[in-house]
Amino acid sequence: MILTGTRNGFCYALFFILRVPMAKSDQQCFLQCMSKLISSSSATNDSKTRPESQLIFQASEAFSFLHHSQLPMQNLKFLNYTTPKPLHILTPRHPSEIQSAVLCSKSLGLQIRIRSNGHDYEGLSSLCNSPFIIIDLVNLRSVDIDIGTETAWVQSGATLGELYYSIASKSSVHGFPAGTCPSVGVGGHFSGGGFGTMLRKHGLAADQVVDAYLINARGKLLDRKMMGEELFWAIRGGGGASFGVIVAWKVKLVKVPPKVTVFNVDRTLAQGATSLVHTWQHIASKLPEELLIRIIIQDVESGKDRTVQATFNSLFLGEINQLMPLMRSSFPELGLQEQNCIELSWVESTLFFNGMRGQPLETLLDRTHTDKSFFKAKSDYVHKPIPEYAFEGIWQKFLGEERVFMIMEPYGGRMDQISESQLPFPHRKGNIYNIQYLVKWNQHDVRLSNKHVHWIRGLYRYMTPFVSANPRAAYLNYRDLDLGSGMLSYSQGQSWGIKYFKGNFKRLAQVKSTADPHNFFRNQQSIPPLASYSKRNAK
Repeated sequence: MILTGTRNGFCYALFFILRVPMAKSDQQCFLQCMSKLISSSSATNDSKTRPESQLIFQASEAFSFLHHSQLPMQNLKFLNYTTPKPLHILTPRHPSEIQSAVLCSKSLGLQIRIRSNGHDYEGLSSLCNSPFIIIDLVNLRSVDIDIGTETAWVQSGATLGELYYSIASKSSVHGFPAGTCPSVGVGGHFSGGGFGTMLRKHGLAADQVVDAYLINARGKLLDRKMMGEELFWAIRGGGGASFGVIVAWKVKLVKVPPKVTVFNVDRTLAQGATSLVHTWQHIASKLPEELLIRIIIQDVESGKDRTVQATFNSLFLGEINQLMPLMRSSFPELGLQEQNCIELSWVESTLFFNGMRGQPLETLLDRTHTDKSFFKAKSDYVHKPIPEYAFEGIWQKFLGEERVFMIMEPYGGRMDQISESQLPFPHRKGNIYNIQYLVKWNQHDVRLSNKHVHWIRGLYRYMTPFVSANPRAAYLNYRDLDLGSGMLSYSQGQSWGIKYFKGNFKRLAQVKSTADPHNFFRNQQSIPPLASYSKRNAK
């Protein structure tokens, strides 16, 4: 069915609905509500009809394709027949359609999940145990670059790759400090903080956000001025899906040199990896802020045996002739040679860090997840160097498992200069690096999955004496339900909220109490209102 026409001289949105005959249900009630609101809307202000959006029912033939293939989740463990599925998937092309979906969902007691491109470690943007719909922002992904003001408006459905490509198409000396995976959607990435290879120079993606458009629980579209500074503070690192649907972000671009330098240096245990990793801890957060050296540790084949390999993976905002003297004086143990280094443009470095060096820049526009698998992830923050003997214990655990990774990202630089309360993301001065742990496997098997999850939980327990404590901190964008769940009260949320946000958690709950007091926008780890409310009202 296609709804179209004019009202007060304006065109309404075309709304294309795929459906099958069925008894009157939540699905039909939702359809009727959406039809009424869409047809009475005069949201556009020109004479051109907008392209079709889709509202797809679970029973339709298109649903499976759209849910699993066209709009996939990165973690395959959620794509099986037992996974709860939404009643509908909405792919809006205009904010007015989201406003209608919010109002209709509220009136029918449905929950909403908001997805920008599926990189959600625990699937919270796509899963729910109550009747729900998914608002997938795949069609809201425009990027408008203004080099004159060094800003950009980016819709939440755009990917990091689309943002990077758009910047490079306008300027060779501008960039943006966000993550290394081009297919990550900016909506979730920015709202969780968002860090990447330039965090030591420019901080987080969220540190560069200067305005946003958010649809709140009353279906109102708000900019920064209308939402107020407290809510604007909360969505920049506190998880936007707790407060509304963020349609677009205005961000500051940063200056980058015409040429940057990258390198990868691999070292196995036999080549002194343990000593190098131990030494790296003492210097990585103290290097000039133009230089980031992170470490990717994994199990690898070595002849007929398996060993552990550490890859020193680096971005330097400058040329090789500037980098080499710096490395010889600061980290001579690594033995970096000029032939290990590559000079390229900043945008080309974004391909390098995703293993796509030499491919055309248009590769950044590919929204397909290149690394889909079954996996479990966890995270930690480190305040002081870990003893060398502790790494020996980690290697033993690595050699008892397969397809395991530790990614160690150094802090310092700009991150030391920003107060931990300036944004909800609190992991600033005092953190020398962050750790992400990952284990991957190839097939959906409950026994096999339990085995791998048990392994990573064991590694996490082993790390307890060597990482942050009181609280043991974690990064929101590496979502981990092992930390706890509960969104019905502030006390329930403290088990995980303090770990992600430290002292900022209470302030986030206060903002929630004002912005969404009835907790319409919620999931297993959403910010709860500080004021208590009954579970009856939360259902």
